[in-house]
Amino acid sequence: MTSSARPRGRRAAPSPGLPAQAFDAAPFTVAATWDADHRLAYANPRHRGLFGDAPLGTPFARACPDLAGDEFLSRMDAVQRTGEPYVFTALPVVLHVPGEGPAEKLFTCSLSPAVAPDGLRGVLVVSSEVTGQIEAQRRILHRFQRLVGASEQKTLVADPAGRALDVSGWEHVTGRTRAELIGDGWLDTAHPEDRPALEKAWRDAVRDVPERFEHVYRLRYRDGSYRHCRIGAVPLREDGTLVEWVAGCSDIEEEWLEERRATLLARAAAVVGDASSAEESFAALSHVVVPALADQCGIYLLPESPGDGSKTEALTVQRVAATARRGLEARLPPLRDEHVDPHAHSAFTHAALARVPARATFPPGQAPPGFAPPALAPWIVKAQAHSGVLVPVLVDGTVAAMVSAFVCGVREAISDQDTELIRDILEHAHGPLRNALELHRTRRVANALQHSLLTSPPHVPGLQISARYRASATTAQVGGDWYDSFLLPDGVASLVIGDVAGHDLAAAVTMSRMRNMLRGLAVDRTEPPGDIVRRLDLAAQCLGPEETTATCVFGRVEPMGDGHWRLNYAVAGHPPPLVVEADGSSRFLEASHGPLLGGVSPEIPRGNALERLSPDCTLLLYTDGLVERPGEDIDTSLERLRERAETLVTAPLEDFCDELVDRHNPGTSDDIALIALRTAPDPRGA
Repeated sequence: MTSSARPRGRRAAPSPGLPAQAFDAAPFTVAATWDADHRLAYANPRHRGLFGDAPLGTPFARACPDLAGDEFLSRMDAVQRTGEPYVFTALPVVLHVPGEGPAEKLFTCSLSPAVAPDGLRGVLVVSSEVTGQIEAQRRILHRFQRLVGASEQKTLVADPAGRALDVSGWEHVTGRTRAELIGDGWLDTAHPEDRPALEKAWRDAVRDVPERFEHVYRLRYRDGSYRHCRIGAVPLREDGTLVEWVAGCSDIEEEWLEERRATLLARAAAVVGDASSAEESFAALSHVVVPALADQCGIYLLPESPGDGSKTEALTVQRVAATARRGLEARLPPLRDEHVDPHAHSAFTHAALARVPARATFPPGQAPPGFAPPALAPWIVKAQAHSGVLVPVLVDGTVAAMVSAFVCGVREAISDQDTELIRDILEHAHGPLRNALELHRTRRVANALQHSLLTSPPHVPGLQISARYRASATTAQVGGDWYDSFLLPDGVASLVIGDVAGHDLAAAVTMSRMRNMLRGLAVDRTEPPGDIVRRLDLAAQCLGPEETTATCVFGRVEPMGDGHWRLNYAVAGHPPPLVVEADGSSRFLEASHGPLLGGVSPEIPRGNALERLSPDCTLLLYTDGLVERPGEDIDTSLERLRERAETLVTAPLEDFCDELVDRHNPGTSDDIALIALRTAPDPRGA
């Protein structure tokens, strides 16, 4: 029957917007219906060939009995009533083909609303056979399921909300039942520390629906151990709608361990290479160990190798690192020297002497006697640490330091593998550590040499004199800053501050020469300070014309009576002295300001200046390391020093000096030297 046939007494529904013949050559089936019982208004040749050549006007249920089941007709009713289209995916249809018998085929069927120009409502039915495609997908799925069953892969199918509907392989690995794993139960197989991050990542994926979700976490196995695994999930959609998630989880413990090892070794080499001192190098290494391998790490520098010395001698170590995971910092010991009793702390001493690691697992907070470093005991108790290791650091065959590491809480005990990795980290950083330790030894020697030249100020009735020196933290801890104070032959007290350019041994040698020459010139003559400084410049240039330049302040502090003193001073290119009165007011002394030493001809006369010092005032001489900040104007730096000194003037002189040095600008790499003098209070004002 052709599309032009019309049933008697009833009108045929027009095609939805196109002439009927437009669908005659379509490679899929097309039919149109109208009226409440969906009478056939059009069927293209492919539809008639598959579902029957019924006359137009025949109700669809009789015209296409193979296709029009109860659900199909119900959906047609809904489409005609609401105007909302509907799609059947992989709809099974049993076709009765003459000469071949019944055969089940799979179709995708689209039901769309159709409206004729006169308002008559109908349904357009478009169908396409997908049997071959679905069968191919089923074969792929079957092969995947068989492959999963032959491996240790763990699979999971979840609904669009992320709740597990089915699991495979999880029961055997985790020791949990299927009922315990369904829903959100599979999340409980994660390590307690990893579960929050896993759940958040999974919830985010369920909300955002990325093309692929992937996350690494520790999975609890049935024997109670944890191994790293990677879970990957993909969303499955049908006609653009998410219908479920399919996930696979695989063990990657070995891969994770190797990746962690490579990452930590590279990080250790990098941080030690960037460090400028042995203390900074070891402190950086402690942050590599924590939190990757432990919850706490302490590193103890051995000033001298314990070698094969007697086990009865106390071992003095310098704690240069005390690092703990966030939240566990309370009761960490301070960085300072510590004496290790070989009898009370045998494990620590034995590890240092035998050059082999020591490892222990113990009840929370109860480290074995003699295992933990002495001052760490309070932390072990508070943090409830339950496992630890002591690892000697060998540099060129010598035990240079000891590393202690502890874990607590739900973290697993430190393993042999973790201990070996700590040793590998230290070994990997051997080259930079050796250089840092050589610099450390050089600094110790140079620092001792420099401090031997910086003697204590003399005792002068009516005056307090205090001095401080702090070497640069970024150089070999030897430089050209110096202070001095001594009594002249006439009993007058002198003050000196100076700075030779440079931060090396040559600068220290030049500094010592100038210090000694200035002392010799001052005690041999009663000339004004300006003349003494000029002679110092001449002597230094005669001894070594190639010597570097320097700055200094030299002054005489003479009593005037009634609690007042007079400062007679000369400045050679140096920052101005600062006077802070008892009431907190202050002023820089800028009346005498000559050129630096080595910068002009020493025959040019240098001037002096006189300054009256009232009772209970403080005079401060300092080097530029106390004030200068990179990129900052010197006036700003000096004003900061003035404000700081004014707030500290009521403090004892020793505290005054300590606070100024301790709170100096951390951005400078220069040495710091200062000398301060305070006059006695006026007894009449007491």
